Amino acid sequence: MAKEHFKDGTVSGEGEYADGERDGPWVFYFKNGRVKAKGVYKAGRLDGEWVWYREGGGLLQQGSFVQGLQEGTWRRWHDTGNLLDEGSYHHGKKTGEWIAYDKNGAETKRRSHP
Repeated sequence: MAKEHFKDGTVSGEGEYADGERDGPWVFYFKNGRVKAKGVYKAGRLDGEWVWYREGGGLLQQGSFVQGLQEGTWRRWHDTGNLLDEGSYHHGKKTGEWIAYDKNGAETKRRSHP
């Protein structure tokens, strides 16, 4: 297990390397030690499901990658814990219907992407 560090020496991330690139499961941290993000790298690219968290706790966003490009369903959350928006990506571009919500969870907008 390899570890990366902030300038002050605390761990900023840990995971595996192969052929000099991040490869396999990785976890990244805020300076306060809480998990910032976790997911998998494949040959140096984000691959598969990734989750990001807020520094104070709670989800920030969640989605998947294929060869470093966003793919499939993505969701982001307000700091209240309610959903901010959700939709899909294909080859790194928004596609289909995206729905946005206010901090109370009420739908505010729908937009279609090619």
